Amino acid sequence: MDLEKLCLSVIDIAKDAGAFIAGERANFDPKLIEIKGKANFVSYVDKKAEELIVKRLRSLLPEAGFITEEGTAFDSGENFRWVIDPLDGTTNFIHGAPPYAVSIGLIENDEVILGVVYEISKNECFYAWKGSRAMLNGEEIRVSEASTTQEALIVTGFPFGEIKNSDAFIETIKYLMVNSHGIRRLGSAATDLSYVAAGRFEAFWETGLSPWDVAAGIIILKQAGGMVSDFNGGSNFLFGGEIVASNKNYFNEFQSVIEKNYRH
Repeated sequence: MDLEKLCLSVIDIAKDAGAFIAGERANFDPKLIEIKGKANFVSYVDKKAEELIVKRLRSLLPEAGFITEEGTAFDSGENFRWVIDPLDGTTNFIHGAPPYAVSIGLIENDEVILGVVYEISKNECFYAWKGSRAMLNGEEIRVSEASTTQEALIVTGFPFGEIKNSDAFIETIKYLMVNSHGIRRLGSAATDLSYVAAGRFEAFWETGLSPWDVAAGIIILKQAGGMVSDFNGGSNFLFGGEIVASNKNYFNEFQSVIEKNYRH
């Protein structure tokens, strides 16, 4: 399989979906929102974008299955599966607030081997495949060199709905607010991971995630020189609902902060 050629085709698909989303944002009617759960929304834009992406990917790699947020495809590939979030940051999109992104990852068995994140509002396309450099709009990106919390700007996602581990989250926030450059909350996990890959943030953690939130960003970050784990420092970060991500220099310290607060 020529992953480079495949990735370039996926970039075109992501950008086309992004153009559709941007066009719909101009005349978006909030009355068309569907509520999946507390602060968890979906619109016809998510669903239509996913249908467009699935149709193109199905012809690109017919043997691959799909894991999709909006459930427009149910194929189960034997070795390969596309993991798709057609609009990561739907709440941002609804309110007209960036960022929101198209996220497309390809996994072989349970390993992510290709990822594209197209952040629509800034027209930034992050991408990588197994063995490649991580790229942003054709230019190589790398994680930062920071090695301590005191040097770090950190990004996270706030829990919503039924909040679990709220005490651990608050303790982590308190520690990082006092000791780091600050904490940001963008509202798109795919963008968060891509920004860590580009060195804009030093680290990211979040719980309550789904595979489509993180699949593409995981390989972009890894190929940019970053590291990921679950909260225990293990490898259950794609399907386990939680992720710790950072550059290599800072990873051990940051992961230990998360593990200490969430596992005590």
